[in-house]
Formats: sequence, structure tokens, C-alpha cells
Amino acid sequence: MSRLDAKSKTVLQTVGVVVFMGAMAWASVPFYNWFCKVTGFGGTTNVAESGSDVVLDRMITVRFDASKDRDMPWEFKPMVREMELKIGQTGLAFYEAYNPTDRVIAGTASYNVVPYDAGGFFTKIDCFCFTEQVLQPGERVQMPVTFYIDPEIVTDRDAKYIKHITLSYTFHETELPQTEARALPTDLGQ
Repeated sequence: MSRLDAKSKTVLQTVGVVVFMGAMAWASVPFYNWFCKVTGFGGTTNVAESGSDVVLDRMITVRFDASKDRDMPWEFKPMVREMELKIGQTGLAFYEAYNPTDRVIAGTASYNVVPYDAGGFFTKIDCFCFTEQVLQPGERVQMPVTFYIDPEIVTDRDAKYIKHITLSYTFHETELPQTEARALPTDLGQ
């Protein structure tokens, strides 16, 4: 093999490695999100259309936590800090958001559940986190989350010992939806 062929082969292999690594980096975020949704890893919850058909006599405590991104001007808090319910029983909790500014603000909530082993058993039926929230200046809203703890938690090797679960939300400011943005006046002096 000639010296030129060896150099070409090395360049092609190097380019191949760079392309492969770039593809892996690009695919890692969607793959990780899919993995977390399937396994409940990292506190990712499940979603269901309705409550559980099975309610156990065993009680579990669910704690509620709220935070906001550093640049989010809203006030945001849980209405109740914790509740105790039977495993499989449908729970309803409310969070409150308040926009103290003089402008319309849109936000979305990210969430997680700890301990992480409980994430795959925490099932949301309905949640304010499923959609973007838009608050007018001075508006205060109470936002519900309807959920249950899947009775299968008592058969899981690690999760069956869990007695307390914390559901945490963090609100982030997002761009206003097109309908809201169009409704805003273009000149505040008019």
C-alpha cells in the first residue's frame, strides 16, 4: 500500500470517528429523555387517562416543592406542603402562581420526583405542567395536579420501602404564544 493511501485511510477514519461522535452527541438528549420516560429514571413520572383501579391500605406521604428559574419574575408555591394518601388513591394538589409585573408572562414547568426510584410509580392524570401557562399582569391562579401512586410500587425491589415522595416543579419563563404576542399593544403611548 502506498504512503498516500495510508494517509487517506487515516483521514477517512478520523472523519468517520468525528461524524460518529457528533451523531452520538446529537442523539444523546432524545435518547436520555426516552430512557427516563420508559424507566422512571431521574424522577420522570408516568401519565394516565384515569385513576388506579386498585387502592391499597398502605399510606404514603407526598410532599410538594416549588422553585423558579433565576430570571422568572412570578411568585410560585404549593398550596399544601404535603398530603398523606393510600397507594393507588387519586390525589389532588394545587400550586399557586402570581405575576407581580406589569407585563404578560408565559411560563412552563419542569418537574421531577425524588427519590428517583419512585418516579416510575408516580402517575399524573392531569397537570398544569402539561401546557404552557400565561399570566396577565397582577394575575394570580391556582393550578391543579391530579395524580396517584401506582400500587406496583409495593412489589418493586427498591421502591417498596419508600414512605415519602417529593414532587418538585420549577417554572421557567418562555416566549409568549403568537396569539398573546399579537394582542399586546405595539406602542404603549396610544
